[in-house]
Amino acid sequence: MWRFLYTLLLRVALPLLLLRLWWRGRREPGYRGHLAERLGEYRIAPRRELLWVHAVSVGEVRASVPLVRALQREFEGHDVLLTCMTAAGREAAQHAYGDSVLLAYLPYDLPGAAQRFLERFRPRLGVLMETEVWPNLLAACRARGVPVVLANARMSEKSARRYARWSSITRPAFAGIAAVCAQSAADAERLRALGAARVVLTGNLKFDVAPDALQVAAGRALKAALGARPVVLLASTREGEEAMLLEALAPAGGAGLLAIVPRHPRRFDEVARLLAHRGIATARRSRGELPGPDHAAYLGDTMGEMAFYYALADVALIGGSFAPLGGQNLIEACAAGVPVVVGPYMFNFTEATRLALDAGAALQADGAHEAARAALELLADSARRARMGEAGIALCAAHRGATERHLAACREVLGGAGVGRVSPPRH
Repeated sequence: MWRFLYTLLLRVALPLLLLRLWWRGRREPGYRGHLAERLGEYRIAPRRELLWVHAVSVGEVRASVPLVRALQREFEGHDVLLTCMTAAGREAAQHAYGDSVLLAYLPYDLPGAAQRFLERFRPRLGVLMETEVWPNLLAACRARGVPVVLANARMSEKSARRYARWSSITRPAFAGIAAVCAQSAADAERLRALGAARVVLTGNLKFDVAPDALQVAAGRALKAALGARPVVLLASTREGEEAMLLEALAPAGGAGLLAIVPRHPRRFDEVARLLAHRGIATARRSRGELPGPDHAAYLGDTMGEMAFYYALADVALIGGSFAPLGGQNLIEACAAGVPVVVGPYMFNFTEATRLALDAGAALQADGAHEAARAALELLADSARRARMGEAGIALCAAHRGATERHLAACREVLGGAGVGRVSPPRH
């Protein structure tokens, strides 16, 4: 009954959802492409047996890379289909995978669309990254005998409360998942409470993501060209954060360079206008411009190049954490050996933040002004920056191995090696 009502509401909302895609396509044309895929109609088709991985947006796409590569090696006779929901996610997947995977949008969670999707691709296995739980899609997978793994699963207290309020719909969905690979013990406990029956602690796949070597080399080359000029990176910033951080950093002035990488492509021009309005001379990466002596800011308005920006930075302030948005991935910065400063709102990355703080790789500030002070103090203390950078690299090395534990879970689901033999991650 409850899933019927959920489906009815989704059908009523469908015209508005499609209109919203068209509206968002004004600034991100990718939303106006492949609209039929949102309804389960596809032109592409697999050539061989297929494994399906769903990564909703950019962060999940980046986290999926080590697992997808491992699946391709383990099941080399299979195609891999990677589905997304956002245009930015699809663009990130194109950068990450090129033609090595089939790429498509996942349809909206309507029974007919889910049936058409599964009929078209007939996956042997589905892998949903992090927190993507769709009741109709999972019901259709169960009906067709398609096992589903929830990979790199995280569940904040806030999200758990929201899922619990709709337990009549969500509990059967969680119960039908063949295996849940949880990032932390706390995530595992919340997922079990929501109805997941088979939960294994695997750790975070993001610790296994290797920075792109060519991007790192390019970032270091630009850093060398800047000489002694320090670089503060505002990484993956969200709405409103650039203004508050610029305000907090303004009194410092000086000869440093502020590199700003907004999280979403649709905001690139918005941030450029903000910088121009404040009279801040800015070079834009998308135009091939390099920051010169007269530039106070460098706008990272490109996709899939975070390794480049982290290689350029002396200190990184992590976006999404200075407004109540849950934070963004700080593991990439730690892996690059960059000291990290986060704001008070890291609830989507609670475990990774705790690990980085405990290791001495990161600092947490109560707000933008405290974060600015911390960043400037780090710029003045090269020895402390070095210690924090080394701690971040060591942290990532100590917590690698989630890929193999995920792969073992996938083998178990497909009838191979058992999950029970998976060694737990180190903490």
